[in-house]
Amino acid sequence: MGDSHAISYEPVIGLEIHVQLLTASKMFCGCAVTFGAPPNTLICPICLGLPGSLPVLNKRAVDLGLRTALALGCPVHPRSQFHRKNYYYPDLPKNYQISQYQYAEHPPLATNGTLDIGRDGGRRIRIRRVHLEEDTGRLVHTTPAGSMLDAGAASLVDYNRSGVPLMEIVTEPDPRSPAEAREFLLALRRLLQFAEVSSGRMEEGTLRCDANVSLQQPGGPPGTRSEVKNMNSIRSVERALAFEVGRQADLLARAESVVQETRHWDERRGVTFGSRSKEEAQDYRYFPEPDLVPLEVDGAWLEWVRGELPELPAARRDRFVVAFGLSTYDADLLTATAAMARFFEDAVAQFPRPKLVANWLVGEVTAYLNEHGVELDQTTFTPARLAALLRLVDDGTVTGRIAKDVLIETIAQNVDPVVIVDARGLRQISDEETLRRIVDAVIAEHPGPVAEIRAGRERAMGFLVGQIMKATGGRANPETANRLLRERLGR
Repeated sequence: MGDSHAISYEPVIGLEIHVQLLTASKMFCGCAVTFGAPPNTLICPICLGLPGSLPVLNKRAVDLGLRTALALGCPVHPRSQFHRKNYYYPDLPKNYQISQYQYAEHPPLATNGTLDIGRDGGRRIRIRRVHLEEDTGRLVHTTPAGSMLDAGAASLVDYNRSGVPLMEIVTEPDPRSPAEAREFLLALRRLLQFAEVSSGRMEEGTLRCDANVSLQQPGGPPGTRSEVKNMNSIRSVERALAFEVGRQADLLARAESVVQETRHWDERRGVTFGSRSKEEAQDYRYFPEPDLVPLEVDGAWLEWVRGELPELPAARRDRFVVAFGLSTYDADLLTATAAMARFFEDAVAQFPRPKLVANWLVGEVTAYLNEHGVELDQTTFTPARLAALLRLVDDGTVTGRIAKDVLIETIAQNVDPVVIVDARGLRQISDEETLRRIVDAVIAEHPGPVAEIRAGRERAMGFLVGQIMKATGGRANPETANRLLRERLGR
């Protein structure tokens, strides 16, 4: 969808982020929380909502909700209430979800926080509320072999996810572009990871985002909004919102109305499509959950949670600058994820040259991760292996050029770097007699560049050094090779 008319309007975007919490068991029962378990193996009468079963609140989930509220600067309500959110859908076996909502007399866990985005923290996004609830089951749409259905498809339900502790974070409509929405999600995911609240992996469904999108003329009221769902990566969120902004702008440019509805994002086609009219809160018929007493959080509990709060991204970044002498730019990159920050510190503990470790992490390692679409903690690469590789470079065992190739094999093959170096014969050639024979051979093979150097045109020196490196498979000691070449040419 084009955006030729979007310049006349200002996007208004509100985000609803659902976060699965890092607990061992579900929200109201003792069933385990494990990603990728065989379907319908982690279930019990409580998370299936069978008659006579009673929920028991998971304290650890509340602790993580409180930790998030503190990290976002949200005042925590001393008394909050769970509600039944009623709706009928195959992924919700008891036909209601135990959740919280923003009622004055029965508030959610916490409200009115903020999160700053942008490299300089120049944009502040307000947090409307943080509340706790249980996750639903998961529908699996498939086309079984030999299906007799007209559409050739079937829908299966996996209830393993039903009852998993879920936290919803709702923003005010502050993001003013798809790019700002993306920035917010990156900052929020980083905060949740550092706070050890959630893995934040959208591909596993531990972080999911819905967005409400409308357009307004500058200074005017927001227009009719649509809700966009089914965005499975942060990149998808930005693409889906950009499409939706363009779609609504085109409708308004043709004097057509925007319909309030729920729309889904089709990643393959790059479009949103309508699925149903948008429900309002009253359509869900919230009422207090009779099987759970109100949740009361006193000052002592809150202070205990505050004392358990891990170091957050901004504090970690500032400490990296002071303790390791890094630039703010490098420290920001190294704290982009909690896994990267932990990896850096562990590697520096084993190879105490912080700037060199940082250069490899933000350079070669990050390039590998980006190329393969993985995060650092999804690989088998360890701080010990990076430290071992850097020691091989530092003591002259391998050249920097060879080390880059060894790094790739180390990550891809899950092998220690010294094993790769020895197996492939990659140790650096520093023996002067060996290198002198190679230098003489290169000089003999390239009389043209040799004549240029002797005539005072030094640029050809780089070509000859490159030929030496080529002849040795990149294993020649660059400094020794350069010195010997100059000696032979009388330079």
